[in-house]
Amino acid sequence: MKNRITTKSSNMRSTGSLEKGHSSTSNDIYIPKTKEKLPEILFITSYPPRECGIATYSQDLIKALDNKFKHSFKIKICPLESKNEQHVYSETTQYILNTDHSNAFQNLAAKINYNAAIQIVLIQHEFGFFRKNEADFRQFLNAVQKPVVIVYHTVLPNPNELLRENVKKITGLVHSIIVMTSSSAKILVNDYGVPLEKITIIAHGTHLVPHSDKVILKEKYKLTGRKVLSTFGLLSSGKSIETTLDALPNIIKENNDVLFLIIGKTHPSVVKEEGEKYRLMLEAKIEVLQLQNHVQFINSYLSLSDLLEYLQLTDIYLFTSKDPNQAVSGTFSYAMSCGCPIVSTPIPHACEVLCGESGIIIDFGNIQQLATEVNLLLFDKQLRKNISANGLHKIAPTAWENAAIAYALLFEKIADDTLSLHYEIPEINLDHIKKLTTSFGMIQFSIINKPDINSGYTLDDNARAMVAMCQHFELTKDIADLEYIYIYFNFIRYCIQSEGNFLNYVDENREFTDQNNTTNLSDSNGRAIWSLGYLISISDLIPQDLAKAATIIIDTALLNVSKIHSTRAMAFIIKGIYYRNTKNKSDQNTALIKELANRLVQMYRHESDNDWTWFESYLTYGNSILPEALLCAWLTTGDIIYKETAKSSFDFLLSKIFRGESIKVISNKGWLQKENEAIPKPIGGEQPIDVAYTILALSKFYYVFKEDAYLQKIEIAFSWFLGNNHLQQIIYNPCTGGCYDGLEDTYINLNQGAESTVSYLMARLTVKKIVKKTPKGSSAPESQMELYMKLNSKNQFA
Repeated sequence: MKNRITTKSSNMRSTGSLEKGHSSTSNDIYIPKTKEKLPEILFITSYPPRECGIATYSQDLIKALDNKFKHSFKIKICPLESKNEQHVYSETTQYILNTDHSNAFQNLAAKINYNAAIQIVLIQHEFGFFRKNEADFRQFLNAVQKPVVIVYHTVLPNPNELLRENVKKITGLVHSIIVMTSSSAKILVNDYGVPLEKITIIAHGTHLVPHSDKVILKEKYKLTGRKVLSTFGLLSSGKSIETTLDALPNIIKENNDVLFLIIGKTHPSVVKEEGEKYRLMLEAKIEVLQLQNHVQFINSYLSLSDLLEYLQLTDIYLFTSKDPNQAVSGTFSYAMSCGCPIVSTPIPHACEVLCGESGIIIDFGNIQQLATEVNLLLFDKQLRKNISANGLHKIAPTAWENAAIAYALLFEKIADDTLSLHYEIPEINLDHIKKLTTSFGMIQFSIINKPDINSGYTLDDNARAMVAMCQHFELTKDIADLEYIYIYFNFIRYCIQSEGNFLNYVDENREFTDQNNTTNLSDSNGRAIWSLGYLISISDLIPQDLAKAATIIIDTALLNVSKIHSTRAMAFIIKGIYYRNTKNKSDQNTALIKELANRLVQMYRHESDNDWTWFESYLTYGNSILPEALLCAWLTTGDIIYKETAKSSFDFLLSKIFRGESIKVISNKGWLQKENEAIPKPIGGEQPIDVAYTILALSKFYYVFKEDAYLQKIEIAFSWFLGNNHLQQIIYNPCTGGCYDGLEDTYINLNQGAESTVSYLMARLTVKKIVKKTPKGSSAPESQMELYMKLNSKNQFA
């Protein structure tokens, strides 16, 4: 079975992103050792400590691949060296290719062919790597008996005959070609005659960042009060930084508080050839133009965390390369991912990603145009915000996690049956949950990952948040969770009215809004009862005053539930009473569950037939809670009709949302109607909450029926958050701990609001509860979770 999920040990951290403040537990997941050797993929590339862009690219890509697919394949590294470029590597390298030794190519090919574990060879290609030995390189490609993937970092248009023939010979010897832009793909097809079907476009990766506050970061780096322009990368004359220096006097006339940061040391190859000639020229120009107070060199190879902080504090990022054939720039990709508005010269990469008001393009070497555009941006804060937001949405698909998925899918395709993808489960991270939470409650929405207090609060979000935090407290016994449980509980108590019903909408001033008068609040009332029942179900773990207060409120709320006829509200109420009944059994609880469950059964009987075994004539949102509620009713009452109806309706639902190795929940762009079932469902409009509810229901059904199919579907459903969806992009952001708000037809909604983030956490904690530690020395099963469950058959489910 492909696209399985495996779990991540507690000492592993997400790479290629800035993570902090994880809530890791002491009984984190143990990975059984596998007896089968994982397939290997050999990366032939420049690699740190060598200082070059491709070395950094490879390091970031490999970290992302390890983070996403550590238990799918192993990556081995073969660094490229020469007489002038030899290094000591911190990572174990089984091979090294010294390109100045012609026999080294054939020796390496022989070793690759001899090693049965190597399934694929991937080469990060730059023409400078093989300038002196193109023939040896081609002989190497011809000799290797494994599929070879070549990544072209440079694709030159209008080649001369010698270059064209060299590229054609290389591409004819490899299995697949990766380029980073559509422009590069078109050049390969049109100028080199490369078959399009041989080319895969995978954009240059970017790092997920927390989007920290600019004011705080400027204070940290002693830049308070300055409008910061920046550029970064290994210095060379091709970057044409003098263009910005020549424009600065006109910028300073209108913005005297400007500071231009030139971040990065001189390229080592440039230093070897000409020393610091270029930097000295820039320093001389700064003196002539009297820019000493407006330019600052950061002459070092910064750590990733420091670099990303400098970019996050930058007000405008400047890219002034004078090479019209530069295929791609990792530097402004990183800047875009940090939210920088970009002003760039028109290299092909910039023209692709900065279109649609995602940045500003200027002509090569146009000093006046650069000054005009920078001043325009500095005077218009809203324009900077708009460009930043557009840029973030444009660059989001290029996160290293998504690049890793694209590479892994290509590897899986090439390797046929010898490689199967296993999505790694991220660590539990409560950062964004806590960021969304004030002393009053959980804020409803976020702009990207910044909580939007103007959106106010809802009972819905706080009820779900209390369930999630109770789940976390059950698993971890982390006393810090109680603070948040109290906050969410107090918000629920704030929303209950004297008549026993709840209001849902509260503004930033803690006032109930008019929306409470125009919206049906039945579902919100049901969710509140569900959360209170869940809190009571862990009463032996929490302070007794909290459990008693929850009991008083739920008793009051249950006085009115017989008047509620909303399908999903009734289901939530059944779940709430079921959980409450696990600690406080009563005939009254059982009778109320029967009353509501009987209504659901009656609806089912009215609507169902041989082809449509459901409660309504349509499938809309939150569908999984209906059969789950009936299963809860059976667990409480023992009435077999509830169990049978739950099973038939749930299996029907699963047949509509699972297709092979992926899940596609019902879209809010168009519900699935009984009479229009044959009409294709629209793409997009998938919500994290529906995936989460499906996972919660699947766990309950596996607990009752012990069918492996339910367990397998939990794996598939959770992988939706990790990239196993129609866009093949992550929905969960491991850097922030937030979850994106929705999967649309062509894009991800990057806002990380309360509903989506809490939904992910509930799903993640449900998986955590299922997947228990296994004894050391266990062999790896076909399904990790199948083994865990067999070894923990008495495990209870949330």
